[in-house]
Amino acid sequence: MTTTTPPSTPPSAPVEAPGERQESLVSRVLRALATQRVVLLVVLLAAVVAVMFTLDAAGQLSASYNFDYMSAVLINAVPLTMLALAELVVILTGRGSIDLSVGSIVSLAGMSFGFTYGVWGWSLPVAVVATVLFGALLGAFNGLLVAWFGFPALIATLATYYAYWSIALVINDQQPINTEPIQGLYSLSRAVELPLIGSYVPLVPGGVFLFLLPTVVVVWLLVSRSLYGRKLYAIGTNDVASMWAGLDVRWTRAWAFIISGAISGLVAVVTVSQFASARPDAGSTGSGMALPAITIAVLGGVAITGGIGRVAGVVLAALLIVWLDAGILLLFAGNIASQLQLLALGLILVGAALLNGLTSRKYGVTA
Repeated sequence: MTTTTPPSTPPSAPVEAPGERQESLVSRVLRALATQRVVLLVVLLAAVVAVMFTLDAAGQLSASYNFDYMSAVLINAVPLTMLALAELVVILTGRGSIDLSVGSIVSLAGMSFGFTYGVWGWSLPVAVVATVLFGALLGAFNGLLVAWFGFPALIATLATYYAYWSIALVINDQQPINTEPIQGLYSLSRAVELPLIGSYVPLVPGGVFLFLLPTVVVVWLLVSRSLYGRKLYAIGTNDVASMWAGLDVRWTRAWAFIISGAISGLVAVVTVSQFASARPDAGSTGSGMALPAITIAVLGGVAITGGIGRVAGVVLAALLIVWLDAGILLLFAGNIASQLQLLALGLILVGAALLNGLTSRKYGVTA
């Protein structure tokens, strides 16, 4: 007698409640905002622009906050973003590496450019190359102090910050250099029309194409697509393990300061063209250029402990800072606007550092 057994029914999969699915989606979104700095910055950028456009529509601003205004203020993003990229390269090396002297290098290298091009009559390409090399030399001295003599980067670059600034002040008796060739460089900062689509979009400052975009591309290739970039991340994560793996930690860290100095030298050319004058306090006046550059780097996801950071995050953070500052200038009148800009800068720096620490402990990443 043959008996047939009924086919076994596979166990049914648990049914996911709608509330659980929604909670899971929210959790994924929050995790992306916490761990993917680029995603967070895009959201913050959109929020800042939306708020400013709303205030503009309500008549709360002293002038129109529109795409033309946003494009015009990009001229402020050129030097700050370039210096933030310089800080990215240095901070990636770890051990608390930071370069506080970038503003003073801008001032001193700018005076050097003023002499070579504006006084001694060197050709513009030669003077630009000489200024970049001079900035690299100043950065090399920082690298020597940090990588070979073992000075903490904070102390070493703070000392050279004062040293370079004082030399910039006395080299021409605290007077700027604004000869006719120097004044003629102002044309480099004028707004230009984009090809093909220029009639449909706002004019863009020329420095974005001449200086900023090439620097972004070169640093991205250096950090993300080169052997040296892999060494940067390696020694920033664990320099002892890197040394045992055969990496030259000293030279890798020293070259980071050399690259930072070279970028600062190029920024000196940018500031001379923007001011139409080589000023001895160009990078050090007020709060200086170092604090905003470090803030942008940290806000962009660069871990102050080293080994973590992306070029895309730095660029987006720079746009956020510049467009937020531009909105504050229109929202508040008089000197209070500049004071609130400094307050916002400090709060953003603290918030970014806290976010880096929290996400690093909870998720193990922050970029």
